[in-house]
Amino acid sequence: MRRHERRPSLITDAPRNPEEELRGRQIRYVVMMLIRTGCLIVGGILISVQAPWLPLWLSLCAAGMVILPWLAVILANDGPPKEKHRMRRPTDRIAPGQTALPAQQAPHTIDYEP
Repeated sequence: MRRHERRPSLITDAPRNPEEELRGRQIRYVVMMLIRTGCLIVGGILISVQAPWLPLWLSLCAAGMVILPWLAVILANDGPPKEKHRMRRPTDRIAPGQTALPAQQAPHTIDYEP
């Protein structure tokens, strides 16, 4: 008998553990919110000390405070890509002209007694 030669699976091809993947997204979200908080604090400090090029620095801080929360939520909700077989609709597997459910072979008979 001929043995079927199996190729070893590489660990790099294995998907990430869902708990690890979720934890990574949570950490990324918290870091981005901390950077947003830093933008707010730096903006307040710049106003109080009347820094040079104040409008430029304040506009950068304001952009960080507006864009970072939106980007953080988008990235926190982004999961790993779905597998191809999960993205198919159930009707994709049905050949044209074929019904989704097979027809019953024997007709039903109803016995009616008045």
